[in-house]
Amino acid sequence: MALASEDLPYQELLNGPGLNFPDGTPVVWFMKKHAQATGPVPGRVRGPSLFMHTLDAGRAADIGHFFLGTTPATLANLDAAVSDKYPGIRISGRFSPPFGPIDEEFYRDCAARIAETDAQLVWVALGTPKQDFVAAELARRTGRPCAAVGAAFDFAAGTTREAPLWMQNSGTEWLYRLGTEPRRLWRRYLFGNVQFLRSAMTESVSQR
Repeated sequence: MALASEDLPYQELLNGPGLNFPDGTPVVWFMKKHAQATGPVPGRVRGPSLFMHTLDAGRAADIGHFFLGTTPATLANLDAAVSDKYPGIRISGRFSPPFGPIDEEFYRDCAARIAETDAQLVWVALGTPKQDFVAAELARRTGRPCAAVGAAFDFAAGTTREAPLWMQNSGTEWLYRLGTEPRRLWRRYLFGNVQFLRSAMTESVSQR
């Protein structure tokens, strides 16, 4: 939300085709504040939890999954971890693209690899906002649902520790992640949180 408030192409992407779910608890707080009394009550859809629940539930329908993102080592750990946790899961394919720009060659390569499999769901973990652009474009090219799920691969693979449940539910999970990966995340959370609050307050005032 913070990035979209300053980046018009990203804002247009989020307002385009597809579904956006509120992952952060503070986002849900603001949504509840402005929700219509007769409408549905907004709730949090945490990316890593959605990922794991879908892997679990998909076994009954023999859903094929494709994992796109992170590193080859993490993907190998992810494959082993979810296969152990959810016996019978069908992992149709996986690919860790080399670090670099998102260009036509990147999309052609990813789309071709997905098309070679019988995957019905494509999970993308390439970091925000890159993963959102990739998921939207690959969904268009492959005709398959593509979901951007952030750090879900790392959490499920056990390469990154998750925050305790009470922090996940209290809106302070970002503090835990900042403490465990300060060099990578300090700018996102310290500057991003301020930008989100400024944008949310501006929206609140304009609605009033």
